[in-house]
Amino acid sequence: MTTVAAIQMVSTPEVGENLATMRRLVAEAAGRGATLVALPEYWPIMGMSDADKVAHAEQPGSGPIQDCMAQLAREHGIWLVGGTLPMVSPQAGKVLNTTLVYDPQGQSMSRYDKIHLFGFNKGAESYDEARTIVPGETVGVFDAPFGRVGLSVCYDLRFPELYRAMGECALIIVPAAFTHTTGRAHWEVLLRARAIENQCYVLAAAQGGLHVNGRRTYGHSMLVDPWGEVKAVLPEGEGVISGELDPAYLAGVRESLPALRHRKM
Repeated sequence: MTTVAAIQMVSTPEVGENLATMRRLVAEAAGRGATLVALPEYWPIMGMSDADKVAHAEQPGSGPIQDCMAQLAREHGIWLVGGTLPMVSPQAGKVLNTTLVYDPQGQSMSRYDKIHLFGFNKGAESYDEARTIVPGETVGVFDAPFGRVGLSVCYDLRFPELYRAMGECALIIVPAAFTHTTGRAHWEVLLRARAIENQCYVLAAAQGGLHVNGRRTYGHSMLVDPWGEVKAVLPEGEGVISGELDPAYLAGVRESLPALRHRKM
């Protein structure tokens, strides 16, 4: 059995403030026995405008955000899946929205740049991530001691073909900052669908609450098992959810309903 945890935050425009919150919550997760901890999307900064994150973009391997994650992974001896942080992109005025994975020695082991960029326009509510983010191009996976882990971010959740391209995973991780509007309608059902169709665990780490910039995110960080059952959930506010990955249960689901073997395409 492996204990995993997801951190839920209500990030602010102040990077230092968010780093302190993250440190405290990761320590809490490690104290619960988690050996893998996932952070939410945009955890280091939720700016007053979308462009604020550009000033905090880091080069690979250096910067206060990466240094903090590496140190915490090493300090607590955990796999840390670093939500997303802004990384320098080839385009001026834009960043890559990047997940970095650190092993228990604090080494950067994997990287995934968010592929699908969120766009939404309904009444007074409007979002267009493409204004400040360059999309990634490569599927992200890494091998943990308990099996393959697939990496995805927020809006990726609506594109099931991305998850098929990962191959058979024991766990899929989804850092997110779902809006309250779309989250209330689709968040849980999409997470459960990805778990059911890929017959694996899904760990989702979310932003959850009313932010300083006026945006409201949905929260509901959760762990879903391969049968689609929600094992842990935190509706709103900052905090930690945790639960166990049971390899025998995962194998049993795949044996009794061998849908992955029945695939034709």
